[in-house]
Amino acid sequence: MQKLHLVMGGRVKDPRSLEFVDLKELDLVGVYPDFASAQEAWKSSAQRTVDDAEMKYVIVHLHRLLQPDLTED
Repeated sequence: MQKLHLVMGGRVKDPRSLEFVDLKELDLVGVYPDFASAQEAWKSSAQRTVDDAEMKYVIVHLHRLLQPDLTED
């Protein structure tokens, strides 16, 4: 089974949260077929904005949303 992962990021209201300031301005980096490639894309995007505490990138496990009973990454 394909385990899709979404990498996205943007400016957050508080660096300790995941509440994005403007959803229209989200940076949708891409959808990846496995965690390793998603992590590589996340790392690249996060490193570009490392000096901006209000920018946050995340990996969303799409396969967990599509098949919640599946627990492995």
